[in-house]
Amino acid sequence: MDLELRHLKTIRAIADAGSLTRAATELGLAQPALSAQLRRIERSLGGALFERGRGGVRATALGELVLERARVVLPAVCALQQEAVRFARTRERGPARAPAFRLGGTHGPLLGGLVDRLASAEPGASVTTHTSWSEREIAAAVAEGRLDYALVGACGESAPPEPAAGRLAWTEVARDPVFVMLAAGHPLAARPEIELAELAAEAWTDVPGDGCFGDCFAAACVRAGFTPACVYETDLASCVHLVEVGRAVGLCRATFPATPGMVTRPLTGTPLVWRHLLGWHPEAPAAAWAPAVVAHVRAAHRDAVARSPSYTRWLASRRTPAAVHNAREGVN
Repeated sequence: MDLELRHLKTIRAIADAGSLTRAATELGLAQPALSAQLRRIERSLGGALFERGRGGVRATALGELVLERARVVLPAVCALQQEAVRFARTRERGPARAPAFRLGGTHGPLLGGLVDRLASAEPGASVTTHTSWSEREIAAAVAEGRLDYALVGACGESAPPEPAAGRLAWTEVARDPVFVMLAAGHPLAARPEIELAELAAEAWTDVPGDGCFGDCFAAACVRAGFTPACVYETDLASCVHLVEVGRAVGLCRATFPATPGMVTRPLTGTPLVWRHLLGWHPEAPAAAWAPAVVAHVRAAHRDAVARSPSYTRWLASRRTPAAVHNAREGVN
């Protein structure tokens, strides 16, 4: 049997998992099938790669040698594949062809605004989107060449996601306070601003994410003197529904549009902040279009601010040139 890349990936998965059972689960294989595959690999390499014990498996001296080489070969092959894909797509598009924009984003008004602006500015362009609650998934897809741009968010001053496949170039395109969503008939809905502590008895709803927003929200609640009794993590449409029927109050970016059954209100003292980020691979063809895409995202953010009465009122109440400028220009 000739040694293949998939065999090296199997060996690395077993070593990382420390157990054939756990490795089989991660690889989506039955444990007997993985054991048989490992025996075939070991025969092709001339000896045992792992010692089995009650606590799992441990690499032998031969196994350590193979793993050392695998940790060099696998990333190198992955990088080669990514470079080849980017090169092929560059040749395929060519300078005379209309651009293609493959956008990845978390749910929110900016992604739709960006699609609208790109479609208007580049009528012949292909514009496609992929949405996910996972910022890391979107960033990884850009790093691997499956998407061109990542339009995601980060809580406060937290760093953007950095995929294992390579670093991305990131630009902050806007920064918003986090507002609260309330049912239109909620007792606090008429208030222009709400103290977080006033919502201590409420159930909450929010979209899931793999950043630190959940921890930051929990910390803000502790500072306000309470611990959230219940948080429903679900898709955006379900969040809005739970708010409208009075099941929960929700967290949202200040630009989030209200509905007939729901209002958005600022939290006193702005305990939570959301940064909108655009990322791309610096060596991909998309890098040439990045300045134009950044400008379109910032314009889409200005449009979203203008459509949010609660946000425009909040900005006017601050009456600070810096705050108004930041929201209008979409910068720090």
